Amino acid sequence: MSELLYGSTRGTGGKVTASQAILKGLADDGGLFVPEEIPALPMSMRELASLSYQETALAVMRQFLTDFTEEELRACIDGAYDDKFDTAEIAPLREADGAYYLELFHGPTIAFKDMALSILPHLMVTAANKNQIKNEIVILTATSGDTGKAALAGFADVPGTKIIVFYPKDGVSPIQKKQMVTQRGANTFVVGIHGNFDDAQSSVKAMFGDGRLKAELDAHGCQFSSANSINIGRLVPQVVYYVYAYGRLLGRGAIADGEEINVTVPTGNFGNILAAYYAKLMGVPIGKLVCASNENRVLFDFFRTGAYDRNREFILTSSPSMDILISSNLERLVYRIAGNDADRDAAFMRSLSETGRYELTAAMREGLADFAGGFASERETAAEIRAVYERTGYVLDTHTAVASFVGRKYRETTKDDRKMVIASTASPYKFTRSVMEAIGGQYDGMEDFALADKLAELSGVPVPAAVEEIRTAEVLHRTVCEISEMETVVKSFLGV
Repeated sequence: MSELLYGSTRGTGGKVTASQAILKGLADDGGLFVPEEIPALPMSMRELASLSYQETALAVMRQFLTDFTEEELRACIDGAYDDKFDTAEIAPLREADGAYYLELFHGPTIAFKDMALSILPHLMVTAANKNQIKNEIVILTATSGDTGKAALAGFADVPGTKIIVFYPKDGVSPIQKKQMVTQRGANTFVVGIHGNFDDAQSSVKAMFGDGRLKAELDAHGCQFSSANSINIGRLVPQVVYYVYAYGRLLGRGAIADGEEINVTVPTGNFGNILAAYYAKLMGVPIGKLVCASNENRVLFDFFRTGAYDRNREFILTSSPSMDILISSNLERLVYRIAGNDADRDAAFMRSLSETGRYELTAAMREGLADFAGGFASERETAAEIRAVYERTGYVLDTHTAVASFVGRKYRETTKDDRKMVIASTASPYKFTRSVMEAIGGQYDGMEDFALADKLAELSGVPVPAAVEEIRTAEVLHRTVCEISEMETVVKSFLGV
């Protein structure tokens, strides 16, 4: 197999191997690493349909991570997708209400981020050894709720690493916050900020691009890497579950070999739906990719008008992991539809930074034909949770409900009757208050763990271990800072 190299969407810095791209996280010019080409699937969908999740992961990841040996990848995969997940299927498909929900929340933190962040630490440690890295790897990340806990769980006490997570202090659910601030591990550090996710993400990106800070860290024997979805080591494992989902549908006879399916993804930072697009480019028969937004509808407007404009009110919703106005992974799509023109991509990103907007050319808009956009209001999200529960007994979390509503509206509007896979990105137990209030009832006097018990009674699904273990866990992380103080806080933790 020939080696697949990676370059920046903004064009400078030359080509790097997959392991080098994983270690760096973000390119030196601020761009995102993309493969020189999207590799084809190594076997037919019929052959893939017979594979386990772990075998599917190996088949897909070998195509992208070509400087890892098969033995190295097997070790990473086996270390990631084991009994940390509460089902041997890892990512089961649940048929309900006329769609197939791809349940991506069976990992240790009950959100889809586990699918990639369970393997990223293994990939990163392997990559560090492969590249003779002597520095300590410092994972610096911003989270809108789920990435933070999944990254903390993955990297806690991993030798040769530290992890620092910034989250919006008032912009995550109580369960999400409790999961993060109770995280054990001598190498973990969790910080709330006075601001929103975009503020945190912009500051983290600025630290990555600061040459002075990079030199200071190097002098102290450490270097930054990222666990955000901008890291190609996050994106590649996400491609796997879309390949696996098609294989499962084919294997159970729900579709014919080669029959196209549609995929709807609740979308914030654009990584999860981009992974589905990469799966389509690899050869998975996917028709339309439906991008589902909440009331922060910047992506809906982008697909409708061709203009990306973050100059709008930031809205806190019941689906906080999607409360994002700067969708970083969209840059990878923009680069591709620009004909892999790094100069044009860089100009768009400069415009976004300086003016808050950019607009595609008419020719580039034609490159968006694989996508459709939709959004759900808070009222529509709650109504979807209630309606699906009343019709089927199946309980959706708030993010999956956004996708469920948008996917259903897409089918009704377009009459597109292809089978629909909906990415179910979190357990309803992460958002118990919003879910229970949507189903019906007043719970003002009840705390979230009591609500979790109520949800268990109502759904027949036991309270997950991820929730049980934090009921009485001690709060270990109490640091809160202003956006302007983030670099100082990082340097203090690292002793720089």
